[in-house]
Amino acid sequence: MDVKIIQKEIQLQSRGWVPTFHDISTDVMKIVEESGIKNGTCAIVSHHTTCSVMIQECSHDFDTFDLEYLQHDLLDIMRGLIPDYVNEGDYRHPGPVHAQFGRYVDEPGNFTSMNTDGHLRSVFFGRSETMTIKDGKLDGGEFAHIYFIDWDHVRARPRQVNITIIGTEEDVGCRKYNDGKVVNTLRKFTPEDKAYMEQYDEWRKR
Repeated sequence: MDVKIIQKEIQLQSRGWVPTFHDISTDVMKIVEESGIKNGTCAIVSHHTTCSVMIQECSHDFDTFDLEYLQHDLLDIMRGLIPDYVNEGDYRHPGPVHAQFGRYVDEPGNFTSMNTDGHLRSVFFGRSETMTIKDGKLDGGEFAHIYFIDWDHVRARPRQVNITIIGTEEDVGCRKYNDGKVVNTLRKFTPEDKAYMEQYDEWRKR
């Protein structure tokens, strides 16, 4: 069975002022379709240290920040764990050396290094997701969407998502494990676990 590898880069533009959630589902599905790979895996990876990838359903309703309700709920939770960088000194990072490094690499201002919240949220949330390709389509269930999240909201900027597809153009045969029977993972009690104990009678006397 021959294995094929496809790599593509998706270019995005984040808006700044609040974290940006990009729905890249259609683009990733198009890349998978054009790859010709029928069965394999698709890795969706952020090129940046302040960005994440998540797979979640679309919640349809949008608020005035142009965020889906579920996205804003997630942002509220992350702000509770990792507050927005609002005032200088809210976090240890960036220190004076890092601030000077930002100027050395021609950052437009010291404020662009005040994105510690974005770095920490990316660490907590992760920077990638991997999905299964079955019969030429992403196996995301009925409601899955693929979102690229830019937590860094100090400015508008271009962003990049890396897509790597590995798989085969051939069929893989039956996928059923255990002949398709449900695997029972519930705890199984032995007869000893269920044996009578004298304390039961003591309890009834109370």
